[in-house]
Amino acid sequence: MEYKCPGITADIIVEKNGMVLLIRRGNDPFKGMYAIPGGFLEYGKERLEETAKRELQEETSLIVKLNDLELIGVYSNPQRDPRGHVVSHVYVARNYNGIVKAGDDADRYQWFNLDSLPQLAFDHNIILEDFTKWKRKNIIV
Repeated sequence: MEYKCPGITADIIVEKNGMVLLIRRGNDPFKGMYAIPGGFLEYGKERLEETAKRELQEETSLIVKLNDLELIGVYSNPQRDPRGHVVSHVYVARNYNGIVKAGDDADRYQWFNLDSLPQLAFDHNIILEDFTKWKRKNIIV
């Protein structure tokens, strides 16, 4: 039996003063829409936590240590990404350093209140709804 493998991504939620950091996508799919920073695992080169750390730095210039990441969910709906079946592992950055600057495939960034989010790419609205529920349970971040 032959098995097809989905793409694997890591997304990382950064929060400050009740606001979340989103990047505006500079490339398709969803070019021009806001999204949680993240991207694809480099096959054979890194663990998912390292993917989250790398993508955050590439897209926002922020630096996070691996032990400051917490996995809050895995999203695997086959229709969540128009490029194909992509499974995303979503982390929260408990601490981070640096000054935000958009880079890589993010053409800008913006802090948004969780109560007034723009239309988001992929299923990131569901992810941020789950993040809000997670925060209530954990009362951390």
